[in-house]
Amino acid sequence: MPRFSLILPCFKVQGFLRECLDSVLDQSFRDIEVVAVDDCSPDGSGAILDEYAARDDRLRVLHLEENAGLGRARNAGMPLATGDYLFFLDSDDTLTPGALRAMADRLAEAGDPDVLVFDYARTYWWGGTRRNALARVLAEAGEGTFTAAERPEILDLLMVVWNKVYRREFVERGGFAFPPGYYEDTPWTFPVMFSAERIATLDRICLNYRQRRQGNILSTTSRKHFDVHAQYERVFAFLDGRPELARWRPFLHTKMGEHCLDILSKPDRLPPSDKAEFFRLTAEMFRAHRPEGAEIPAELRVLASGAFGYSAYRLRRRSGRAGRELERRARQAGGRAAGRLRGIGTAVRSRRPLETDLVVYSAFSHRGVLGDPAAIHRAAREIAPHLRGVWVVRDEETAALLPPDTEHVLLGSAAYRRVTERAAFFVNNVNWPGTLAKRPGSVHIHTHQGTPLKYMGVDLLGRPGARHGLDVPQMLRRADRWDHSLVAGRYAERVWERAYPCHFTSVPSGSPRNDVLVNAGAEEGRRVRERLGVPEGHTVVLYAPTRREYRRGGLVERVDPARLAADLGAGHTLVVRLHPSLATGPARGMGLSELHRRGVLVDATDEPHVEDLMLASDLLITDYSALMFDYALLDRPIVIHADDWRAYEASRGAYFDITEEAPGHVSRSYRELAWLLASGAWRDEEAARLRSAFRARYCEYEDGRAAERVVRTLLLGEPMPGREPAGVPGARAVTAGRDLLASS
Repeated sequence: MPRFSLILPCFKVQGFLRECLDSVLDQSFRDIEVVAVDDCSPDGSGAILDEYAARDDRLRVLHLEENAGLGRARNAGMPLATGDYLFFLDSDDTLTPGALRAMADRLAEAGDPDVLVFDYARTYWWGGTRRNALARVLAEAGEGTFTAAERPEILDLLMVVWNKVYRREFVERGGFAFPPGYYEDTPWTFPVMFSAERIATLDRICLNYRQRRQGNILSTTSRKHFDVHAQYERVFAFLDGRPELARWRPFLHTKMGEHCLDILSKPDRLPPSDKAEFFRLTAEMFRAHRPEGAEIPAELRVLASGAFGYSAYRLRRRSGRAGRELERRARQAGGRAAGRLRGIGTAVRSRRPLETDLVVYSAFSHRGVLGDPAAIHRAAREIAPHLRGVWVVRDEETAALLPPDTEHVLLGSAAYRRVTERAAFFVNNVNWPGTLAKRPGSVHIHTHQGTPLKYMGVDLLGRPGARHGLDVPQMLRRADRWDHSLVAGRYAERVWERAYPCHFTSVPSGSPRNDVLVNAGAEEGRRVRERLGVPEGHTVVLYAPTRREYRRGGLVERVDPARLAADLGAGHTLVVRLHPSLATGPARGMGLSELHRRGVLVDATDEPHVEDLMLASDLLITDYSALMFDYALLDRPIVIHADDWRAYEASRGAYFDITEEAPGHVSRSYRELAWLLASGAWRDEEAARLRSAFRARYCEYEDGRAAERVVRTLLLGEPMPGREPAGVPGARAVTAGRDLLASS
């Protein structure tokens, strides 16, 4: 008996069916059967199914003689299913790699629950991907099992059949089946979820839910949307036959009203001539099934009274829209008036002298006390406590995470405008907003975010794919405000001056954030390991891939982290850190969060200080991330996994060939990577030689005193021995020459 029976109804999906079947049959988990139901499809879907069935005996095809519709096609496949769990997959959707293995592992861990609910991502016809907005519900459910009554928020998720798998014995015992018509998932999912005694969740994206440009049956204008009333009547009848589930009637009553009004509000669902009838039938059903004493939500009261008809409903909606429009116009008018007042205030304040002891900091688009600006701020508090440091943060949530005694302002607030209009110094690792005007005499110190391998600034003009969404001329106009550009070596100096042809002075200071790497002892690494839960004595491997410009969204899974963790074997801990731009997208849900929960690896993407992860690790595996330039300072092994180097170089552009000037061994396939790790070659003498040469070539100014150097020379204006301060913007600014290193 297979673990999963996937039931796959097919109708007019020949353009998507091969991709769907490949995503199922190529899964690493093989203990499955697929029951494909050709619902008398008029296109080539049936022939495609037969072709696949001829070469894979796990696929069985049932050809229906007449079109039955989605629900009844699923019913036709159920008697042929023999697996422990039923999975109803739509034939234009796809499984993500490793999805079935993750499901099987979670089912075993949960002791074979009645229902397992997993996550999905919407994939759009234009290439975009968006994770389920309520994914947190799955994570918050924990590792055990529960009923819907114990965690009713599980019913806030999209109530469809395909984001769950169902224990076949539970389905057969409950007699669950699909009715004909539209909205056939409704009388399946609600009864199933109400009845299930043991529900488990899997916080992992297991399915890509295709959003077609056209062809979505529920987005078609048709009277078939009236089927929703009959489907809810079936659910109410189900509750009538099960008094033990009567507690769900108020919930279902509200859900039905919300669902029907949502259909009515959509412009592409019902013919205009049918909307009044649809409203009338909805209101009649709403009143007929109203539980005694139930409180009616305000937005549904239009359905509760017979005095209100469709005309009253339309009037209320128009009034609501008109009210919102009036509010919008009022806000605009108020905003214009406030803008004029702010302009007057700015003009007055701009005539006041700069506060020469005020330094404004920001990092990573106002995400907190991080990176080079944070290191400079720490050094300034020790060396020059009279300097007032103020951080710009994006919102109150970010502000709540700041270290104690950190003075801050919210972006765009009145306090933000006051400090940015008066500050003498600005320190940032990205560009300040375009609305921030640079006052004469103020000094802007730009720290960057690392030594670049990939093209930046004007060099992106020849890479249209890489600069998608970037306004390079606007970037340069903002960079025109820079007075000083901090560099880690002569290579970085050449790159930044080429990429940003602006009037700044390159400062051979080193990277302040890297001082901790140069100066730290073993104790710092041990503390981080303990916090991450790394067992004593383990070899820690940090895997830090970068994003790809040749793929929309930036995510390309070049290495399967579960396989890498397994191949590393006992005595090793794999720590994964995704590129920050992928941290809030679907990448985390593609298995990383679940692997972290199960202890297979450590997902450290949310760790705010990447320096901590570097200190805690024994080996870095990366591809083309700038992290390699920093990690080289630790004199620990680095492996470059460059299996798509030519594609990356062609799409993004690079200043040198990392496969020829690597800081360690290079793998060009996963097989080579596995051999490097298993053989121990990753830490041989050749690896040490490559690392030393790389460090000398690209990290020549990194001596562990960069933050102090920036504070003393750029903020305090202390002259370098034998040299007089030059006349550059800012009363305390000095000329930054390479002999600055000798002054420390």
